[in-house]
Amino acid sequence: MTPELDALFDSATDDLAVGDLESAAVKYRQCVEKDPGFFEGWHALGMALMKTGRYPEAIDAGLRCVDLRPDDQLAWSSLSLFYVRNGNIKEAEAAGAKARILSWGGKVKKDAKE
Repeated sequence: MTPELDALFDSATDDLAVGDLESAAVKYRQCVEKDPGFFEGWHALGMALMKTGRYPEAIDAGLRCVDLRPDDQLAWSSLSLFYVRNGNIKEAEAAGAKARILSWGGKVKKDAKE
């Protein structure tokens, strides 16, 4: 991570900590625009978007996370949460099952995402 990206991510996290969710979301989005492979940026963006009620956008960020790290339990758990908040129960259950498989030491096929 470049020092510029690190500073931007830290600034977004500071905004999130004080409750400025919109500013945090804007900055997290800037992070992933600068580095589309930045998993932590996508995850944080998804959480900020969820907290602002922008569930479809949060789902998109969550899908990017599981694309980047298909065997990351947190990514699947978060995606499941985003789906629940959006009312997509079937998709939430599928993502949650993948998180459980990972918690048991299993693996998720890269093309098996929801």
